[in-house]
Amino acid sequence: MASSQGTDASKASLRQTYLSLCEHMPKDFSGRIDGQVRTMLRMLDSYRNAPLVLCYLPVHEEIDTKPIIDDVFAAGKRLALPFLDTTAAKLSFYEIESPEQITRGARGLSKPPTPDAVPLDEWDFLDSVCFVPGLVFDGEGHRVGYGAGYYDEFLAYYPGEKIGLVRSVQVSSNPLPHDDHDIPVDVLVTEGSIWRCRALF
Repeated sequence: MASSQGTDASKASLRQTYLSLCEHMPKDFSGRIDGQVRTMLRMLDSYRNAPLVLCYLPVHEEIDTKPIIDDVFAAGKRLALPFLDTTAAKLSFYEIESPEQITRGARGLSKPPTPDAVPLDEWDFLDSVCFVPGLVFDGEGHRVGYGAGYYDEFLAYYPGEKIGLVRSVQVSSNPLPHDDHDIPVDVLVTEGSIWRCRALF
């Protein structure tokens, strides 16, 4: 379904196509698939071994991360959610210590848990994994998201493993358009497989 030619116009077209696909997906179907993605994720060693998980809150019928967040807390892992500092135009992650601290903002972003909370820094990220949102991914880990570019700026300096949680119908068999500043994920987790981008394992 995806174009193999890289232009902003094709990104916009893909964005609309996959937004429509997600929004028209039957709830019982997407719920069943999301549960299977969650099961597959538990088989991924890097996730199982990570003491810190950078997650996001779903928008536009993305994979439901709320049960995964429950798993993170139940496993005794640390959880961090993204916040957009509009003054600096920068994405930062804040540690969330309980589900009660989660405050939803726009576009899958959260808000700092307390007014005096300090964002995590690069030293915190060394033993972490990061779930990266996207509407469609390809086999090399490139994705089309919502077009703001904040995640790519963050991922350019992120040292941990980048994981795309995605339903198989949102994996393109063709290469997606991408630019030099677009950062691919390392792993795709679907309802049927764990895909190390560029190699199946």
